Amino acid sequence: MRFSSQLQQAVQLGTFVKTPHPHIIEVLALANLDFLILDAEHSPYDRATLDLCIMTARLSGLPTLVRIPDAEPSTILNALDCGATGIQVPHVCTAEQAEQIVKRSHYGENGRGYAGSTRAANYATKPMAEHLSTSQATTTVVAQIEDPAGVDNVEAIAAVDGIDALFIGQVDLAVAYGAPSVQADIVREASLKVIAAAKKYNKPVGMFVADASQISDWKEAGVSFFGLASEHKMIIDGFNRQRAAL
Repeated sequence: MRFSSQLQQAVQLGTFVKTPHPHIIEVLALANLDFLILDAEHSPYDRATLDLCIMTARLSGLPTLVRIPDAEPSTILNALDCGATGIQVPHVCTAEQAEQIVKRSHYGENGRGYAGSTRAANYATKPMAEHLSTSQATTTVVAQIEDPAGVDNVEAIAAVDGIDALFIGQVDLAVAYGAPSVQADIVREASLKVIAAAKKYNKPVGMFVADASQISDWKEAGVSFFGLASEHKMIIDGFNRQRAAL
């Protein structure tokens, strides 16, 4: 079963992880979250730290997406070979781009390069046929829609076989549209268009929210999984609340 099947359920709650160290993953595994998004796009992950963080998440039984910085084959390969549940790809704007990402995420001709010695393949203890089969069945590919072009083409992107879920990047959309905030009408309209496309093709849709109070409204609209803030914001907010209580 794909992780995306879980993302269709009532509300799945995760967070963006900015700290490239396994200790923070170990702590977050105690926080009753459904998944993590390791933010390799905007945080200083390298292959070694990504490897350790994914290892810790797997040992904790916590599904992990990697928001990769680009869609190059080596970048996708790195995240998946380390054992990530899937990838979240920023700035997906066309169906052609989505098709290429899917191809690079799965084994096959001109697709993901095969190695049986990786964590994903249980360090050469999983037979090739089994690894090929389980990888095809469980690798999750999430397309992040955060550009006007992506919104314009979202139905075609959602229709691509192998794009397992969509993710709305409201902050980037606000910047791209020149809106003052994510609460602007143009951002909400774009978000609803993404949700409608996901519903049409029976695919889950997620989004970033800065605060859990925003979840109820978007859940009603059809969003089923949420990247709630980040561990950085939670640390700052937590101490600020304690300071305010003094």
